[in-house]
Amino acid sequence: MAKIQMKTPLVEMDGDEMTRILWKLIKDQLIIPYIDLKSEYYDLGLPHRNETNDQVTIDSANATKKYGVAVKCATITPNAARMPEYNLKEMWKSPNGTIRAMLDGTVFRAPILVDGIHPYIPNWKKPITIARHAYGDVYKNAELRVDGGCKAELLVTYPDGTEIRELIHDFKTPGIIQGVHNIDKSIESFARACMNYALDQKQDLWFATKDTISKKYDHRFKDIFAEIFEKEYKEKFEAAGIEYFYTLIDDAVARVIRSEGGYIWACKNYDGDVMSDMVATAFGSLSMMTSVLVSPDGIYEYEAAHGTVQRHYYKYLKGQPTSTNPVATIFAWSGAFRKRGELDQLPDLMAYADKLEQATIQTIQDGIMSGDLAALSTLPNKRTASTEEFLDEIAKRLASLMI
Repeated sequence: MAKIQMKTPLVEMDGDEMTRILWKLIKDQLIIPYIDLKSEYYDLGLPHRNETNDQVTIDSANATKKYGVAVKCATITPNAARMPEYNLKEMWKSPNGTIRAMLDGTVFRAPILVDGIHPYIPNWKKPITIARHAYGDVYKNAELRVDGGCKAELLVTYPDGTEIRELIHDFKTPGIIQGVHNIDKSIESFARACMNYALDQKQDLWFATKDTISKKYDHRFKDIFAEIFEKEYKEKFEAAGIEYFYTLIDDAVARVIRSEGGYIWACKNYDGDVMSDMVATAFGSLSMMTSVLVSPDGIYEYEAAHGTVQRHYYKYLKGQPTSTNPVATIFAWSGAFRKRGELDQLPDLMAYADKLEQATIQTIQDGIMSGDLAALSTLPNKRTASTEEFLDEIAKRLASLMI
C-alpha cells in the first residue's frame, strides 16, 4: 500500500535509556511502514544536551512553536549520581520543565483503560484526568545552601527603585532556601485551558491548592480561577450540566479516593506531577497514561508520562532480555499524528492513529503484554512477552487493520 502522506512536519524529540530504544523500535515497526514521516528531529538525549549546553532543548521548544505539534520521548533529569555517569558539565534542568515554561501550557494526563486490568481503587469506574499547570513553581526555582549566621530575605525592587523586604528566616545553623514564582498571565491561561477542556469533555472540573497556608501564593491561583469562572464560564458550565468545584488539596485527595472518577482534576505544577503518577499507578501502570501539553495559542506536545526505565536499560546493555511497556510512548506518537491530521485535514493520518491505538489495546486484551501489565492483568490466558515480542505482536495486528 502507498504510505500516508504528511503536509507539515512533527517536531520529534528523542530521549534517553530504554525509552530511546523503544523510540527507534516503534518508528521502525509501527510508523515507517505506513507513514511517509516528516519530522524535524532533535536529540534530547542527555549526552547531546550536555554537548550543546542544553541549547537543543530550547531549539526543540522553538520548533514546536513553529510547527504546532511535537512528540517527545522520556528524558533524564540529572541528579548528583548522573554527573559522573554522563560526565556532565552541570546538573542540567528538566527538559520537560524548560519546554513547558517556554510553551506556557497545561498538561492533561489520563489513564489508558483496557479489559483485564482493574484499578487498585475498586470504586474507580471512569478515567480521572489530571490537568497540571506547566509553568513556574519549583520547576523554575532559585535555590541556595545557607550557612549559619545568615539572614534570608525576600526582596522585590519596583521600577522606581522602591524596595519591599520580607524576612524568610534568620539562620542560626546551616540550612537551605528556595525561591519560586508564578505569573497571573500563566495562571489565567491555565484556568481557561482547564475550563475549555472540561466543556469539551463534558466533565466536572475540580481545582485544589493549599490557600489556607499559602495565603498569597496559592490564594492567588484560587482567586484567578474563581474570577475567570464567574465572568466567562459559569453560564457555559450550567448549560453543559457540569460544575466547577474548589477545595483544599488534602480534601481533594480524600474526595478522589472515594469517587468513581469521570472528572478533570486541576493541580498546580508540583501537585500535578505527583498526583498524575498516583492516579496512573492506581489505575494500573505509569506506562498506561496519555500526556499532552496544550498551550494557550493551540500548540500541542505529546509525551509519555513515565521515566526512561533505567533498570531495563542496564539489563539491555548487558544483553539480557527485557519486558518494557511501550504503550505510553506509542500513544504519544498516535496522539501527535491524530492532532497533525486534524490540523492539516488529513483523515488518513487520523485513521492511522486510531488503528495504532486499537492494535496496541487489542494485543493486551488478547493476553500478550509486558511484565508490568501481566502482574496486574486478570485475563485467564495472559502471556508475558519480551519488549521485542510485544512490539511484534502489535505490528501484526496493525498490519491487519491497515489492509
